[in-house]
Amino acid sequence: MRFGVGMPSMSRIAAGLGLAALMAPVAAMAHPHIWAEARVDLEIGENDVTALQHVWRFDDIFSATVIVEFDKNADNKLDDAELAEVSKTVSESLAEYDYFQTVLQDGYDVDTLPPEFIAAEMQDSRLVLLFESRLKKPLPLSGKLEFAIYDPTFYTAIDFVNDSDMVSDGLPSRCARKVVRPDPDELVTKNAAKLDEYFYQTTDMSNLAGIFATRLELDCSANG
Repeated sequence: MRFGVGMPSMSRIAAGLGLAALMAPVAAMAHPHIWAEARVDLEIGENDVTALQHVWRFDDIFSATVIVEFDKNADNKLDDAELAEVSKTVSESLAEYDYFQTVLQDGYDVDTLPPEFIAAEMQDSRLVLLFESRLKKPLPLSGKLEFAIYDPTFYTAIDFVNDSDMVSDGLPSRCARKVVRPDPDELVTKNAAKLDEYFYQTTDMSNLAGIFATRLELDCSANG
């Protein structure tokens, strides 16, 4: 399982909203540097999931940094052309990380397609990204499905403030829904040996990052 799945010079939108963290994994694990309140809507048909629709709203400080970096005409705001450059940079950077998405069916990875476009907007002086990732093939509502959005480098904290921000409207009654919010203290105690390994033996944080991630679980096994 991958649960266990960051900007241009500021380095390429803090290098993919996260590449810089790979050069200093211990510091990155201590705390994130960028925060985003998120919402994800599953596009649910009669018998399958076909897409994930995302909204990420970033913190004030990061948003102000983006304005400074991309405001080429120095008018202290981002016009359409400048926002298009933000969108382009984010799209290129996040591609390496599968757009911070993990989708599993019965513990196996499910492929998603890259978003056709990431829209960048400024709302109340905060950067907002909106995009849709379609599944490579419709995902049958069968067995145990898991959905998580997180930065594997720990550089960006993607936060679902309310369970209702992980939306599964249209879910058939035969499927049970649960939002899982792992307890960090419990996980640190349970994974002490692994933490030593990740700190001192590897710079690959992806497996460790995922165990802390909030995730949506759909159990459609009863009649799947």
